[in-house]
Amino acid sequence: MSTEGKDAASEEMKRKFREALDKKNAHNRSGQAHLDGDSAVHATAAPQMKREFRRKSG
Repeated sequence: MSTEGKDAASEEMKRKFREALDKKNAHNRSGQAHLDGDSAVHATAAPQMKREFRRKSG
């Protein structure tokens, strides 16, 4: 095999992988615009307590 044949096959493989990756990324991005920028977390369920540190016994 000549070097040109290997380069052409390599370029073809790279092109196929890039097309597949672009297709995958376009599919994943379709439903995730999040244009409003609002977080799903609005309030905590538990009251804020002072954290207590204890020594390990033993």
